[in-house]
Amino acid sequence: MLSTLGRLIWVPIAFVLSGVATAFFLFYIAQERFFQAAAGKGPDSATLLGMFELFREGRVLMSGMMIVPALAVIIIGEVARVRSVLYYLVGGGLALVAVPMLARYGQVGTGASISTLIPPTLVWQVFATAGFLGGWVYWFLAGRNS
Repeated sequence: MLSTLGRLIWVPIAFVLSGVATAFFLFYIAQERFFQAAAGKGPDSATLLGMFELFREGRVLMSGMMIVPALAVIIIGEVARVRSVLYYLVGGGLALVAVPMLARYGQVGTGASISTLIPPTLVWQVFATAGFLGGWVYWFLAGRNS
C-alpha cells in the first residue's frame, strides 16, 4: 500500500522533471542550431528556413500539446509495468516526433501540399533527440523501479 502511494507521488514528479530536461534540451539545441545556420556553418539540413520552422514549432510546445503523447507512453508503461530503458527511449522519441504532426493537424483542410505538412528533417531530428533524453530521464527516475 505504501509502495503504491509512493509511486503515485513519484511518477508525476519524474514526469515533470523529464519534461523540464526535454524543454531545456530543445531550447538550447535549437538556439545552437539556429546560430550555426545563420552563420552558414551547420550541416546541409540546417538551413535558416528550417530553423525558423523549429522556432515556430516552439509555440506548440508552450501550448502543452507535447504532454499528451508523452503521458500516453508513461501511462502504458506504468500500467503494463514495463521497465525497459529501450521502451522509454523509443517511446519518448516517438512522442516528441508526433508533436510537429499534431501541430499541423488542422492545416490539412487549407489546401496545403504534402510538402508543407511534413516538417523539415532538422525539426524531426531535434524533437526526436529531445524525446530520447526525456524518455531516458523518466526511466532513470521512475521507470526502472517496480
